[in-house]
Amino acid sequence: MQPFPKRRHLAVCCTAVFLSSAWADAPQADETAGWYDRAKASLKRTWKDGTAELYLPLYSWHLPWAYTQEQVDNYNTYPLGLGIGRGRYDEDGDSHAFYVIGFQDSHSKPEYQLGYVYKTYWPISGDLKAGLGYTVFLGARSDWNNYMPFPGILPVASLEYSKVSLDATYVPGGEGNGNILFIWARVRF
Repeated sequence: MQPFPKRRHLAVCCTAVFLSSAWADAPQADETAGWYDRAKASLKRTWKDGTAELYLPLYSWHLPWAYTQEQVDNYNTYPLGLGIGRGRYDEDGDSHAFYVIGFQDSHSKPEYQLGYVYKTYWPISGDLKAGLGYTVFLGARSDWNNYMPFPGILPVASLEYSKVSLDATYVPGGEGNGNILFIWARVRF
């Protein structure tokens, strides 16, 4: 278990990255506004102008060098769950979204997340595009202080076609924990 000061440091870092999305979304007219005002305006636009999104967890791959075969055999790799969100694309084509999701963790116990995700995209062909970004969230798991919320920040990669995307994140860790590639689908309405 991490000591409290490390958690506080993580929370400060997560907040800084979360608010940094304001620079990626700041319209030209807001150049004189401070970072806090730009971040607040971006978040308000996402909530106000966003459309409904559905999140469907698909697969959890426990990287083989971090776990014994016995551990991998006992872990849940198909995390049943569902999430909803509200997202939008800004003037640059970058994605901003709020979400809440619940799914089965590796031990088949409920895990919950409430967060924000930012992704920037590069066109591949037609409506097909690839994206990279991050998610900042509050999570709750049974094996982390019995569902006491904790802050987190993770990288996100995305392959999107029209209104459907396949997204993934890597959960870092040590031997026997973390080191998981988590994959989900997102559908925009």
